[in-house]
Amino acid sequence: DDDDDDDGPVADLEDFDEPNLAEAPDPAAGSMRDNVLRTRTYDLVITYDRYYQTPRMWLYGYDEDQQPLTKKQIFQDISAAHAKKTVTLEHNTHLGTQMLSIHPCKHAEVMRSWLVRMRAGGVELGPEQSLFLFLKFIATIIPTISYDFTT
Repeated sequence: DDDDDDDGPVADLEDFDEPNLAEAPDPAAGSMRDNVLRTRTYDLVITYDRYYQTPRMWLYGYDEDQQPLTKKQIFQDISAAHAKKTVTLEHNTHLGTQMLSIHPCKHAEVMRSWLVRMRAGGVELGPEQSLFLFLKFIATIIPTISYDFTT
């Protein structure tokens, strides 16, 4: 016995032809978009800073309509302790555009202190794990951006 068999008559598509289905929705009823969580997205670019000899993080943000974020919107996503101090808008020479830059001047110092603490605890990290640790460090500067799904 096949469960997919239905002994009833097959409906005709013309039975579903309603002339007013294409009418504009009632604006007072709201839109489906009102129920959607609006999020921003960022392109994350990591380059190597020769002067500081450490990775450098660059960000370019978009709103939910994939339009570039304004400076004001961008700095809403950065921790207040870092906004316009270690995180600034700069020209990325690799991509030829203005991007948010997390200045690398303290990266090496912070990374070194974390690695020393880890070694003291008996943990040695390889290069790929050091990059993972760097991304954890960056998450403290840009706490509103979710790219780390390991915790």
